[in-house]
Amino acid sequence: MQLFSCQSCDQVLFFENTACERCGHKLGYLPTINSLSALTSTDGGLAWHALDPRADDGPYRFCANHAHDACNWLIPASQQGQEFCIACQFNRTIPNLSVPGNLERWRKIEVAKHRLFYTLLRLHLPMHTRREDPRDGLVFDFLDDVPHETPVMTGHQNGLITIALREADDAQREKMRMEMGEHYRTLLGHFRHEIGHYYWNLLVRDGQWLAQCRAIFGDDRMDYQQALQRHYENGPPKGWRTQYVSEYATCHPWEDFAETWAHYLHIVSTLETAWAYGMTVREQPGNPHTLRAMMTDNPYDVATFDTIAQGWLPLTYAVNSLNRSMGLADFYPFVLTPAILRKLDFIHQLVQAARTQ
Repeated sequence: MQLFSCQSCDQVLFFENTACERCGHKLGYLPTINSLSALTSTDGGLAWHALDPRADDGPYRFCANHAHDACNWLIPASQQGQEFCIACQFNRTIPNLSVPGNLERWRKIEVAKHRLFYTLLRLHLPMHTRREDPRDGLVFDFLDDVPHETPVMTGHQNGLITIALREADDAQREKMRMEMGEHYRTLLGHFRHEIGHYYWNLLVRDGQWLAQCRAIFGDDRMDYQQALQRHYENGPPKGWRTQYVSEYATCHPWEDFAETWAHYLHIVSTLETAWAYGMTVREQPGNPHTLRAMMTDNPYDVATFDTIAQGWLPLTYAVNSLNRSMGLADFYPFVLTPAILRKLDFIHQLVQAARTQ
């Protein structure tokens, strides 16, 4: 995530900010130019002008979810009949906001979802609504459990991504993380994993990459339900860490792809943040050269994955060590072996090909 600055007073701004703490200007995000812009009201406060000089002259209005403090993205006021921004127009079901606590849970979900869409837009990845693609178009349901019924499962099916509302409860999510034996479980991680299934359908199954994908991740035609049952009964195979980024990735090629896709998004997003802050990991006397990392370009614009990996691995070593110095768990509790890096390189090639189209 890049850093932003107020066009009125140069105060540093962050992605979720809705007002400048220094000058008080209202803020809105313009996805078409990747700008968090200071705003001035017009039309009696019903519309807004952006102070970013790159913005169009025409006024803007906020996404309808701004009324719930769940979105700070803008829409051109000229887009008649469009209530929701590009990130929120894919929502199909949101929680019942009359239930105590659901508004705050939904806001947490939207923070994660908007960060996902920031990355998808920065990567110029295609995405189709259910109106554009009634069978496989992207759509989100954020669902709460119903008493005496089967609990909601977070997952993906033919473009429909379901996020269980309990995942927005930190205590519940941590409990599930421990019960599932996972190193990492976050709302943003769920979104990045599930969108990986969507892009497997869109870019691999319906694209030109199926044979190459099967050569790297395995044959996706194996029975998925049997593979899941075998995984939960027997656990991962011995030596899995040399080939898979997580235990869950071992259960089926679809899950291997989705887990690797999620890690690719973790990497480029985090590296952009490090790049925005000008962070480097420099070699010290006596330390191996491999501990040096310096990202001179935004990772979203890097042509080869090898350049990304050279920046990522030393950064994780450094930040993991910083966390341990504070008595915290590792920032990135994963090991990227040559086999896993090859899979990440495939994801990078897939993304780059989609961008050129």
